[in-house]
Amino acid sequence: MTTATAPQDDLPPRLTRLTFHGPLSEARAAAMVRRLAGPRPGSVLDIGCGWGELMLRLLTAVPQARGVGVDVNAADLLRGRRAAAARGLADRVEFVEESAVGTGRGPSAVVLCLGASQALSDDLVPALRELRRLVADGGRVLLGEGFWQRTPSEAELAAMWPGASATDHHDLATLVDLAVAAGFRPEWIETASLDEWEEFESAYQADTEVWLASNPGHPLAPETRERLDTHRKAWLTYRGVLGLAYLTLTPTQQ
Repeated sequence: MTTATAPQDDLPPRLTRLTFHGPLSEARAAAMVRRLAGPRPGSVLDIGCGWGELMLRLLTAVPQARGVGVDVNAADLLRGRRAAAARGLADRVEFVEESAVGTGRGPSAVVLCLGASQALSDDLVPALRELRRLVADGGRVLLGEGFWQRTPSEAELAAMWPGASATDHHDLATLVDLAVAAGFRPEWIETASLDEWEEFESAYQADTEVWLASNPGHPLAPETRERLDTHRKAWLTYRGVLGLAYLTLTPTQQ
């Protein structure tokens, strides 16, 4: 007995309204690229790259640089390869489907790790040590990492992701201190704005919300509705509680 499956063109679209896979505005991204491109790096390593939008922009800004993006999501990597080809960057960038745990792909002049420290370790401290190992002396790490803007209540935690705990994140000052202890100095500290968060979270769901409104009787509608409603409740709960820091880190000499 076979089970009917929906044709691929009948499935909800995936993340087409997102430019970056995180709360990042065009203005902030442009400033980051200018800062990272200043020293004219020769190599870029993107950990948990997704489709690697910021890496591709940095490669465009630094024509001599080569890049490698590492991720385990094949669909995102394919999107990255297509974007690289469309921008004439295919010969300077590689999107690799593999785990970043213990990766031997460094050291690199620039290491990007945007909302993806868990790709290196479930614990932030060893993840920071790995980033120090992966960046060349004189290089830069751009780390995007969550932090608590205030301690969440138990009721708020219960409405976030499964198993959410107050220990899942640090406050911003502690986060920066941990980066310093791991062998960095913070060149630049900035945090995602509420507008950036709202644009990201809305765009994250928008395609599928519109699809669901037009396809309420689709076989995938019940599970899609549950997923959307669960995620919306979570982000409207952590809105203003969970922050995202963007730390441009320079390694201390060892």
